[in-house]
Amino acid sequence: MKFNEPVLHATQFPRSNAYNPEWVLASGSGGANSLWLTEWLTSIMDLKPGMRVLDLGCGRAMSSIFFAREFGVTTWATDLWFSPQENSRRIHDAGLESLVFPIRADARNLPFATEFFDAIISIDAFAYFGTDDHYLSYLARYLKPDGVLGISCAGFVDEFDDETPPHLAELLEAEPAMWSMHSPRWWRRHWEKTGIVGIERADLMPEGWKYWLEWHKQIAPDNQLEITTLEADQGRCMGYYRVVARRRNQVQLPDPIITIPENYLSKPLLRP
Repeated sequence: MKFNEPVLHATQFPRSNAYNPEWVLASGSGGANSLWLTEWLTSIMDLKPGMRVLDLGCGRAMSSIFFAREFGVTTWATDLWFSPQENSRRIHDAGLESLVFPIRADARNLPFATEFFDAIISIDAFAYFGTDDHYLSYLARYLKPDGVLGISCAGFVDEFDDETPPHLAELLEAEPAMWSMHSPRWWRRHWEKTGIVGIERADLMPEGWKYWLEWHKQIAPDNQLEITTLEADQGRCMGYYRVVARRRNQVQLPDPIITIPENYLSKPLLRP
């Protein structure tokens, strides 16, 4: 792995290098560079013009713009926290209003038709909502049979079966939500056991911790705890990962129970 001038120019990501670093930093929405993760993930996904893609947890829609610009896919840029009005302006300025549609929605209450998407992709967001044992069966309903699900996130190299590594203890105590980030091995098992999807790839980015560190130095230089932890870790426990799976054709997914019909029968409370 090698970084070159200008800022955020990494030889492994030629597509991402075309984007203005000022635009990338202004469009950042988290602790990972969405373009790097998106380019790495889509390098093993067969995205084609005309496909419908759900970008779930899109943040400021940087990944959505990348999907549309690089692959010509129609993308629904969906996020709960970030403003769809702001994203609409960013999409307009990128000249992609006909391909990218900003949506505000909760990942657990999506407003789409079932089997609507050819691909569902989530960049550095899936750990916020996807660890629930019920979530994959819910989300996969929106994916066409044989459609592809891909995630790429900052996370752990592997699970901690015993004690927390001492050099991570302070960071995990300060940011307990990081426990949800998990590892590619964990996600493989979490998805495979449902039988809903077949796993096509679950791996770690080579030297991914260095990309994580480089991005953090640019986007959040004041977060010294995370920076010093990454420097101390040196990729032993922390890095970037991706998981790609395909919905099995034969799987039938029932509609989730939203409410139970009223059926109250008045009965005596106590025995006679």
